[in-house]
Amino acid sequence: MAVVPFFYVPKRVIVAIMLFMMCLINYMMRVNLSINIIAMVTDRDENGTLVEQPDYGVRYDWSQQDQALLLGGYFYGYMITSLPGGTLAEMLGGRNVAGYSCLLGALLTALTPAAAAWDKYAVFALRFLIGLVSGVVYPCCHNLVSKWSPPDEKGKFVASLMGGTFGTVITWPLCGLIIEGIGWAWAFYIVAAFVVVVVGLWFYLVTDTPAQHSSISIKEREYIENSLGSTLGNKSKWPPYSQLIFSMPFWALTLLHYGSMWGLFFLITATPKFLSEVLGFNLSSAGFLSSLPHIARLLAAFGFGSVADWIRRKGWWTLTFTRKFFCIPSHILPGIMLIVLAFCGRDPYVCVAIMTISLGFNGAATSTNLANSQDLAPNFAGTMYGIINCLGTTPGIFSPLIVAAFTQNKNTIDEWFWIFVIGAAAYILPAIFFWVFGSGKIQKWNEVQTTEPKEDVVNTKL
Repeated sequence: MAVVPFFYVPKRVIVAIMLFMMCLINYMMRVNLSINIIAMVTDRDENGTLVEQPDYGVRYDWSQQDQALLLGGYFYGYMITSLPGGTLAEMLGGRNVAGYSCLLGALLTALTPAAAAWDKYAVFALRFLIGLVSGVVYPCCHNLVSKWSPPDEKGKFVASLMGGTFGTVITWPLCGLIIEGIGWAWAFYIVAAFVVVVVGLWFYLVTDTPAQHSSISIKEREYIENSLGSTLGNKSKWPPYSQLIFSMPFWALTLLHYGSMWGLFFLITATPKFLSEVLGFNLSSAGFLSSLPHIARLLAAFGFGSVADWIRRKGWWTLTFTRKFFCIPSHILPGIMLIVLAFCGRDPYVCVAIMTISLGFNGAATSTNLANSQDLAPNFAGTMYGIINCLGTTPGIFSPLIVAAFTQNKNTIDEWFWIFVIGAAAYILPAIFFWVFGSGKIQKWNEVQTTEPKEDVVNTKL
């Protein structure tokens, strides 16, 4: 019998950490342009006269509509590959699909300054391609969660996918400092180099299943496999698309995810611009303050995920009721805070505080829309997340265009009133729909007709 070393670190913990890092670098490539573009463009006053700006490198005369197009370019590509991303992971393995996609994304990120010197449409093409190769990452991560996470650790495992939030947290202030120190071009180069390092660790430490891991203990492998019961099949299956289309729990999840992504992508694409141009913060301060809501979301994600796991272990609530209850902090309260912001957002620091509270509560998404695909169909968690994420990506396209439309002629807090109200509705209405039609039960089209996950192995875990 193999002896487990005293210092043995459970391999599922290492996998969870690497999932966190993979999501982190995915978001670093996604959000860096949101703050870099402030240093890349000229600024004009109401009379059309150029405003004097710090020298961070070459500046381009791109209009608000041009900037909205470039900020949305990533999401056009992301939406395309997010859809088949889960199926690719289920057929080819999440490890390789996610790893190689991020390597390609790093190369394209490093080419962005050269593209900007050529033409704004070259930047759009690069952003589209970065989104195209990145769209598979989150479905791949959900596929790996379904293989590595015991049911009573699901909340914490899904919370590891909040690495993207931490990627936003560090990218904006980091890029702000890099831009002010050595210019905006290096904010692309340094991000690309970091991505390459993380991908190298990913390939070294991660496997698609516990059974494939060369150094996992027998005890840990058996614990994971036994806890999952027979909800996971051993062979790749073609996803049941026809049954998904007619599943109300699936559509309830889709709308819930859409609402959450609207709030998230709005803050990702618009917050640095709002803080810098409307509230008057300088670039490095805007980068730091823009990250505060995402810090709150990250911390809340692990907190709410742990609470949901604890409730599940205690058996106090059904899984369906748990998912619906946590919609209150994940969707209802963020929506209410955006309404408060629309009416009370006059003081700059009050605005930052309200935005931080709003997105912080949305960290409870680890117990609602981010976890529900694992509940409904563990065999097809990657495919389901790919579909809902494909649709959930469209706010990344629409929100910059909406902001540009409302602020085309004037960019003050008054123009942002309806932007915040729209965001509030996008949070609250899907939650109400999920309360009526959502579910936490494994669906028949999961295609495994045996037992539910075993709950009697909690005390044997390593």
